[in-house]
Amino acid sequence: MLYLVVCAAPPARRIVELVEAVRRDGWDVYVIATETAHTWLPNDRLAAVTGRPVSYRQRHPDEPSVLPRADAVAVVPATFNTINKWATGINDSLALGILNEALGAGMPIIVSPYVKPTLARHPAFDAHLRLLADHGVRLTATEALRPAHDDQPFRWNVILDELHRLSARLS
Repeated sequence: MLYLVVCAAPPARRIVELVEAVRRDGWDVYVIATETAHTWLPNDRLAAVTGRPVSYRQRHPDEPSVLPRADAVAVVPATFNTINKWATGINDSLALGILNEALGAGMPIIVSPYVKPTLARHPAFDAHLRLLADHGVRLTATEALRPAHDDQPFRWNVILDELHRLSARLS
């Protein structure tokens, strides 16, 4: 079981491509979106591919948890906002709650930052990436998903390669 946390950055618009590829590799995927990303996603298509609706809001205390136990988490794309909030322990959304708990549990986590170059140069960003990496988070290069040319698809192979390495370790 893979929790795929999706943040609001351009690759989110085509995240179904990644979900389909990950499912072909044998992962059962549970998509968890930030509230903004949820408004960008092809939610009906993702529900059809995964067999469950995209989750994006914290549950009410009287609602049962519907999240099965995950084996790993991937954050694709990971935005400046989510990375910085997560690294400081802010827990004000379902996505951040999942990330904070996964980090605390020592769960395997893969993160692919997708951040404007000006934001990537912000001193907090680099410090927070280092902090997450120091606690076992596997990071791709910032904007590793960006295609070489605008007419090409996002480079989902970056995430698929990381998941293949992770699958080998979990086996």
